[in-house]
Amino acid sequence: MRKASLFLTSLFITSSLLASGPGSQALDAFVADHMAELKAFYLDRHQSPELSLAEKETSKTLAAELRKLGFEVTENMGGYGVVGVLKNGKGPTVLYRTDMDALPMVEKTGLDYASQVVVADGTGGQVSTMHSCGHDMHMTVWLGTAKAMVDMKSQWKGTLVMIGQPAEEIGAGAKLMLEAGLYEKFPVPDYGVGLHCSPTIPTGKVGFGKGYTMANAEAISIKVFGQGAHGASPHMSIDPVVMASMLVMELQTIVSRNLNPLDNAVVSVGVIKGGTKYNIIPDEVTLELTVRTFTEEVRLKIHQRIKEIARGVAISAGLPEDKYPEVIIPETFTPANFNNEALVDRLLASAVKAIGIGNVVEAEPQMVAEDFSRYGKTTHKVPTTLFWLGTVPPERTAKVAKGEMSLPGLHSPFYYPAIETSIATGVKVTSTGLLDLFKGGK
Repeated sequence: MRKASLFLTSLFITSSLLASGPGSQALDAFVADHMAELKAFYLDRHQSPELSLAEKETSKTLAAELRKLGFEVTENMGGYGVVGVLKNGKGPTVLYRTDMDALPMVEKTGLDYASQVVVADGTGGQVSTMHSCGHDMHMTVWLGTAKAMVDMKSQWKGTLVMIGQPAEEIGAGAKLMLEAGLYEKFPVPDYGVGLHCSPTIPTGKVGFGKGYTMANAEAISIKVFGQGAHGASPHMSIDPVVMASMLVMELQTIVSRNLNPLDNAVVSVGVIKGGTKYNIIPDEVTLELTVRTFTEEVRLKIHQRIKEIARGVAISAGLPEDKYPEVIIPETFTPANFNNEALVDRLLASAVKAIGIGNVVEAEPQMVAEDFSRYGKTTHKVPTTLFWLGTVPPERTAKVAKGEMSLPGLHSPFYYPAIETSIATGVKVTSTGLLDLFKGGK
């Protein structure tokens, strides 16, 4: 309740300081004049999805668009990353990021512009690809904002750094770009801004949250060892399938019984691998987990309990110590996204000015993950904010209200955004936010 009241207080103060109604008529006119080309760009990106670390043509397209606008462009930055720099006098440096990659899945929207792309999967097979997480919309709003900022160069001073990031879907792209020298080879930003499509907020609206808005995301594996035997002779085995089953259930008690109820966390087992035939008890089973947390204290507590529970199950089964489960926790994970509260207040004010107070909503924290968080977690301590762009088409909102359907989430083969309203809202809100950051200084 305290978080919500703080958000509403910020919104009230913001609205009282601004003239009522939408933002500048000039920006509205700009969006209207460029809508046809931006919609065409969106459709092209939607129908040309490329998987993580394979965004070759997508990155070329973004780089070419920035060059047309007068940006100094560097390609192949940490994979297929793109960096465009526009210097426009003395003032703050603002980074605005889009991601580029798609997902390996078949599109089932039934739209006449649905993706038909099929690519090699790296194992000799093929896989369909789809922009089911909104990265095609992210790129379109990013380009529209770049065009608007160039069109309005006389209204701001500073340096705009536009980055096209690869491999967000596998949590690798931001790390790759930073390790390739993003903050050493290019101006270090005073602010970092990004947006993400929301599958629940209606198109025409945006959502903001303060503090932690997305979670740490870790992929943890547990190798459960046992003693194999004939399925008809279970007494001669130490069954790893049974132990793995016990583990699945016991792991659920970490969140329900070991953590403070106010500490949000998720421990989910997504994969169980083991066995070769119905009548053979195997000697090994592997579990693959996703663990989601916000704070380091909770993250490490869950690690501890996973190891203790795995060891306890093995002891109870009578396994010798050399066959205790192996818990594999990779050092690299996607860190939680933290929205700088002061920066949220400034962008919130800009959003209200751009689209009106009734179209700016509070967004609750979610346990999904986004590697945008890394841009604010270096030694440079860059304040960053990632906000939500509403994309739900009106016809779907109406059906949900009538109880006729449930909204598909991100990564669903049925997800798609309303095109024109989402583009217009994203460009207006982001462009107004960047303009106000430049005008407001550091």
